[in-house]
This record gives sequence, structure tokens and C-alpha cells, in this order.
Amino acid sequence: MSAKLNIFVIVVVLAVVIGRMSMFIVDEREHALKLQFLEIVESNYEPGLHFKLPIAQDVVKIPDRILTYEDREEKFLTGEKKNLIVDYFVTWRVTDPSQYYRSVRGNEGLAQERLAAIVKEGIKAAISRRTVQEVVSAERSELMDQMLIEARNRSPELGIEVVDVRVKRIDLSEEVSDSVYRRMREERRRTAAELRAEGNEEAQRVEAEAERQRTVILAEAYRDAERIRGEGDAQAAAIYANAFNQDPSFYAFYRSMSAYRESIGGSQDVLVLQPDSDFFKYLQSQFGAAAQ
Repeated sequence: MSAKLNIFVIVVVLAVVIGRMSMFIVDEREHALKLQFLEIVESNYEPGLHFKLPIAQDVVKIPDRILTYEDREEKFLTGEKKNLIVDYFVTWRVTDPSQYYRSVRGNEGLAQERLAAIVKEGIKAAISRRTVQEVVSAERSELMDQMLIEARNRSPELGIEVVDVRVKRIDLSEEVSDSVYRRMREERRRTAAELRAEGNEEAQRVEAEAERQRTVILAEAYRDAERIRGEGDAQAAAIYANAFNQDPSFYAFYRSMSAYRESIGGSQDVLVLQPDSDFFKYLQSQFGAAAQ
């Protein structure tokens, strides 16, 4: 009885073990490949419980979700043969489990190495067509689109799809930084010199225009002043003439008296005139009257 019980227990245990070896569960987040002597015999499994031949067949499970690969401080050459340090990451997923297994044997680490080489070639191609200034100042989306296109063109050979390539940081190497900063300083210095030259030219133009306007204003003012002075002198002469014409003899006498005052009023004044000159007409008439 004891021997029969032992045999029964052994049979049950073997049945459980064989049953467990014959079943496998596929999760919604993974692909499953059934292998027979390392050859793929089936790959299109839906999530749930499935069966296989124990020992002869094996199951390889592959993630069916978006995976991330990140690389740090990779150096790339620009079109000017200058080094740029690029920090980027890649998101990817398996789209063809059979091809993925055949290319990397389902090894995620090996897949990332192969993917890194493909992505680096894409980044290299995108950056090598640009100068340092173009890489730094270019639209980041344009640069990443080109890198993504380059990576997607080759990723199907691994049975994967590159979802996205994102550049987190672009830095200049030390020697390139010094060169770029020197060039930037020279450009800023040249721009400042151009602005100063333009400012000086504008200042000279404004000063010349102001001087021209000043000359025109002074000339017009002098012209107007002379015209007004001439009109005033003419009006004064007309007034004097009108006044003196009313009594010409008095006007002549007044003129003579004014001339005497201006000519012989000082202690050092000396006049050399003929005795019968008209200048002394009124003095002679006065002296003659006194002598009589």
C-alpha cells in the first residue's frame, strides 16, 4: 500500500511539473516567441495562457512597451571639424519580435548597443552638415527631426521602431568654446564699431544740417534787419525832409550850428579853411554885424 502511494505521489508531482513546463502566460506588456531547438516556431501570441512541449520547446519573452536608452556627453564633429558634446536619449520599442530575436537574440543590452550606433550615425550626419553656430542657434526641433529620420531609416533591421530622439544638452568643448567666444567678442566689437561709425555719421549730418539752418536763419535775419533799417532810414529822411522843407533857412542854420559844435567844440580841434569858405558863413555874418 505504501509503495502504491509513493508511486501515486510521484506521478502527481511529475504531472504537475510537466504541466507547469507545458504552460506559459503572456502578459499584455510583452511579446512571446516559441522556440524549438533555438528556431522560432510561433510568435503571434495574444495575452493569456498558452501551451508548449516541455523540454523540446522554450519561450522567450520580449518587452512590448516603450523603452529608453540614454547616452551622456558623446562627442560629434561639426562641418568645421569642431567637437560638440551632445547629451541625448532615445525612446524605442520592439515592433517585430522575430526580427528582434534573430538580430540580437532578444538581448536588450545588445539591442541598445546596436541602436546607439544607429542613433549616433544619425546625429553625426545631422551635425556634420552644420557649423557650430548653426548647431547652437538652429531650431532644436529641426535638428531632432533630422536625427529621428536618420535613426528610423535603419532601426527596422533590428526589428524595433525609434519613437523619438531628444537632445537634452549641447555643449562646446573647451577649445571650441574659447574659439567661439573669441569670435563672438570680435563680432560684437565689430558691430559696436559699426554702430559708433553710423552714430558719428548721423551726428555729423545733424550738425551740418543745424549749421546750414543757422546760416540761413542769420542771413535771413540780416536781410530783414537791413531791409527794416533801410525802410526806417527812408522814413526818417522823409520826415526830416518834410520838416526842413517847411523852413529851409532855419534848416541850413541848424546844420551849420551842428557842424560848428562837432568840429570846433574841443580844446585841441584845428581847422584849416579859407576865410571866405561857406563853412563860416554864419560866423562871418555874426562878426560883421558886431563890427558895425
